Order: sequence, then structure tokens, then C-alpha cells
Amino acid sequence: MNEAVFSELAMLVLLTGLIVWMGFIVWDLAKKSQAGRFGTIALFTILGAGVVGFIVKTVLVEIMQI
Repeated sequence: MNEAVFSELAMLVLLTGLIVWMGFIVWDLAKKSQAGRFGTIALFTILGAGVVGFIVKTVLVEIMQI
């Protein structure tokens, strides 16, 4: 396994773990602050927008390279 393959695989695995961890943090924040259904949805929507933006950017870069 060369460095490029390892780097790509490690980034995929660790970035997925980071996104899951951030989702847990947002869920825990909503639970501890007693945000309710609307507040929880708002937290996931607003704070998850950055994650969605990163995923969209990655997909667009891959599409443009083809």
C-alpha cells in the first residue's frame, strides 16, 4: 500500500468518524439543553450545514476531475 492510497483511506475513515462524533455532540447538546423537537431539528440543520457543504464540495471536485 503506497502513501496515496493510505492517505485517502485514512481520510475517508477518520473524516467519517469525525462527522459521526459531531452528530453525537449536537444530539447531546440538544438533549442537555432540553431543546425539544423544533430546537433539535434547528441545531442539526444549522450546525450540519457545514458538514453538508463539505460533502457537496468533495463530490463536486470528484465530478469535475472526471
